[in-house]
Amino acid sequence: MDPKSYFESTIDRNASVLSRLKKTSLVLSMARLIVFIAAILVIYFFWGNTTVTATAAIVGFGGFLFLVARYTDVKAKRDFHQKIKDINDLELRVMLGHLEGLETGNEFLSGQHHYNQDIDLFGEASLFQIINRTGTAAGKEVLAAKLNSNDIEDISGRQEAVKELSEDPDWRQHYQVTASMIQNEVATQDMVDWMKNHKAVIPKMFSWVPLFFGLLSLTIIVLYGIGIVPGRLVLLEFFLGIAISGLYVKKVTGLYAEAGRMKETFSQYSKLIHAIENKAFRSEKLTALQAMLVTNDKDASEVLRTLSKEINNLDQRNNIFFAFLANGFLLWDLRYAYRIEKWIRENEANIEKWFEAVAEFDAWNSLANYAFIRPLYLYPKIGDGDTVLHAKALGHPLLDPEKRVDNDIAIDKGSFFIITGANMAGKSTFLRTVALNLVMANCGLPVCAGTFTYQPIKLISSMRTSDSLKDDESYFFSELKRLKFIVDEIEKDTYFIILDEILKGTNSKDKAEGSQQFVERLVASHSTGLIATHDLSLCVIADQSNEVENHYFDAQIIDDELFFDYKFKEGVCQNMNASFLLKKMGIVNP
Repeated sequence: MDPKSYFESTIDRNASVLSRLKKTSLVLSMARLIVFIAAILVIYFFWGNTTVTATAAIVGFGGFLFLVARYTDVKAKRDFHQKIKDINDLELRVMLGHLEGLETGNEFLSGQHHYNQDIDLFGEASLFQIINRTGTAAGKEVLAAKLNSNDIEDISGRQEAVKELSEDPDWRQHYQVTASMIQNEVATQDMVDWMKNHKAVIPKMFSWVPLFFGLLSLTIIVLYGIGIVPGRLVLLEFFLGIAISGLYVKKVTGLYAEAGRMKETFSQYSKLIHAIENKAFRSEKLTALQAMLVTNDKDASEVLRTLSKEINNLDQRNNIFFAFLANGFLLWDLRYAYRIEKWIRENEANIEKWFEAVAEFDAWNSLANYAFIRPLYLYPKIGDGDTVLHAKALGHPLLDPEKRVDNDIAIDKGSFFIITGANMAGKSTFLRTVALNLVMANCGLPVCAGTFTYQPIKLISSMRTSDSLKDDESYFFSELKRLKFIVDEIEKDTYFIILDEILKGTNSKDKAEGSQQFVERLVASHSTGLIATHDLSLCVIADQSNEVENHYFDAQIIDDELFFDYKFKEGVCQNMNASFLLKKMGIVNP
């Protein structure tokens, strides 16, 4: 399925539906106004005729309410189709490289992370901006956690989940829009914590008292109607109900305030869960998540809908006239407050896993959408033996395919490539190309390559170290801390190490000696990785160790102009360009 064609056809289809729904909305609005005016006019002109005015009032009010309900339904559908159209418009813009307005995910950056500050994973023009299509706050956090996880278990299972969802864009977009329509979303963890910590305030006797009281009220009203009991008994029953309700009004109000602010979230989550429950999944990860939504042979969506209904019923207390009568004769507030607390007692142990499943699907949806909009990318093959990474036509996933230069790389376990090259020749871009594709591969995503075989491996890097005024640290000390972090980590686990120009914060002689000692230590640890440097003295390590190879990116001066081919080559760079650029730009004399 061609993604561009899919997005364009979906836009056209929903634009047609929107046009029809807008016309229907206008008709319903006019009809509502006409019914209201007609009822008023009939009542005005036939005021003395009780039968006609009563009929006009009842029919007019009923018709008005019916039209309001229909208009509300049509508006909900219109909003849904508008959002479907909007997200397809967005996908077309993203395919053209326009990322304006998309969340950067800067809040997920961490100086202590293994790689996320170095490789354009988060921030402006980042991988997160292109991937993230989550509709819930919890889903966004799960997605960021997957990108940050460095988890290399069950890569095949992740690929299966991404592949399966990528094949069903209609379902994904329905899920995405349903999630995005949550208004004033309350953090799911806040809801879970509230339920776990909530202490019941309504006594258990109110499981039956409101029903008994309601039947008693009905009996007294009927008996009064047929003249058996006096009217004061009806008033006595009414004020008794008001008195009982008044004893608990403060506690019910507190419960309603908490439950009421979560009502919309519960309602939309029940729709998201319903969408999951009613789809047949094949992949193990998705079926396992789906299984989390069944408890005691009851679907979680139905259980959540029940809670939404109970909260809606309690919400009627906001109608003063209704609340006065319903509490006086039916103990309305106590009836539904008790039912809400009963729901909490019965489901507090399950609600957390339900929310977890929704957030996981939200994150998998985003990953699958990325796979869908990158049909030329391929899913990595899991290799064995000594090869850690063997890729052909490996490209940077954030660069324009029309301008991007792809390269081949094959690196074995325990090997290091020292990469030299002129300024702007492509060293740092190549490092980030390898790093980003490794992160994508570990997440189960397809990668930007012609072929890609690898052994799943964790990533660690040092490429963008900065000084810290907050911690009163120099650049050099910050870099040393980062290198110490890497040394400590590789003693605990196996990593693919990527370093860009280490020990930049010291003088040339000190840097050369320190860098060589540090690289020798990494080689001795049997780690694997890439080290980019301007320091050609590091290249001698390849003469002393079979585990180290020299590679470079070249620059050529042709007709007094600097030319880069951005190709990854074997050997040591011979052409540096700093002095040429200084002269070319008039910074120093030629």
